[in-house]
Amino acid sequence: MATKLPSTLLTWLVLSTCSLIFFYSKLLPLYPSSKPSKIPLSPPPTPCNLFSGKWVIDPRRRPLYDDTCPFHRNAWNCIRNQRDNMNRINSWKWVPEECELHEIDPFEFMTLMRDKRIGFIGDSLNENFLVSLLCILRVADMDAKKWKRKGAWRGAYFPKFNVTIAYHRAVLLAKYDQEINGVKGAHRVDVDIPAKEWAEIGGFYDVLVFNTGHWWGYDKFPKESPLAFYKRGKPIIPAPNMYEGLEIVLKNMVVYIEKEFPKTLKFWRLQSPRHFHGGDWNQNGSCLFDDPLKKFEVDLWFDPRNNGVNKEARLINELIIKALEETSIELLDLTHLSEFRADAHPATWLGKKDAVSVWGQDCMHWCLPGVPDTWVNVLWQLMKNRIGRR
Repeated sequence: MATKLPSTLLTWLVLSTCSLIFFYSKLLPLYPSSKPSKIPLSPPPTPCNLFSGKWVIDPRRRPLYDDTCPFHRNAWNCIRNQRDNMNRINSWKWVPEECELHEIDPFEFMTLMRDKRIGFIGDSLNENFLVSLLCILRVADMDAKKWKRKGAWRGAYFPKFNVTIAYHRAVLLAKYDQEINGVKGAHRVDVDIPAKEWAEIGGFYDVLVFNTGHWWGYDKFPKESPLAFYKRGKPIIPAPNMYEGLEIVLKNMVVYIEKEFPKTLKFWRLQSPRHFHGGDWNQNGSCLFDDPLKKFEVDLWFDPRNNGVNKEARLINELIIKALEETSIELLDLTHLSEFRADAHPATWLGKKDAVSVWGQDCMHWCLPGVPDTWVNVLWQLMKNRIGRR
């Protein structure tokens, strides 16, 4: 016959058991099960930052095209114009800090973009970008033909892949006229109306790359022939200064772009920095450099606090970045990687005998082949990631 336990002992055993169960439950998270968990143990890797890195010499690096590309613009065709150091200029490779920038495969690009269209809208630096892309992609389709429709300034059609790529020249993005009411000396800018060169493209393009900035300066529009800003057909009062006007135009153009191209993959290329040294383009500025700038030199040249002739790139970028906040337009930040490359402009090799005496050195546009080929690599990597997820 079983002996009954005293009530105090029974109570003690129950409490002890409960305490052990509670203590054990607290220890369980510290000793995970050997079975695989459905929840990732670590967060996914952060997206690759292609915009921060350094240039390194790669003697094996070779351009994909040469001076025979039919889409060249003469002043940028530095091989034909016999610019010094072209082999060295094209031996520099951009290496991001924590990931790899892949060289474009023209056949892979065209296969992905089959039956699609890409448009560049902005000033001549976007044209510089376009020419690089066209010459690279011609490797995949030697039957490419020049194309200029829909208000495009220039472009190409690639019949093997049914791909169209074109550039629309719109230096301020917004509509502007070179005189007001027939009076020369002032320029009217309608901040809420896109320039006619791209106002009618509708949904024609699957990818768009915008830029503006190089015309927003007093060298293009001096105080004796200023920009006058209009909205809804009436002058803006008080009259904005140059940068205030740019800010207003950016806000209005971004609203228009978001409304008119909701399904288009959209990029906005930040500034392509100039490298005038010793003066501006019309003040005997020069860019006869053999190598890229050193890291410490970049801030000396481009930080606005140093008040150099090249400071406007970062100032304009600030306005663009602010205007694009909370939009579907992706920043294509090619400024920093380009800031190093003081060595890669056409400089005095412009293809015309008297060009330098008339226009000065070109320390703003880029030799082709050259730095814009790296821009193409960056754009391609971003496009491949975005289009692949659609």
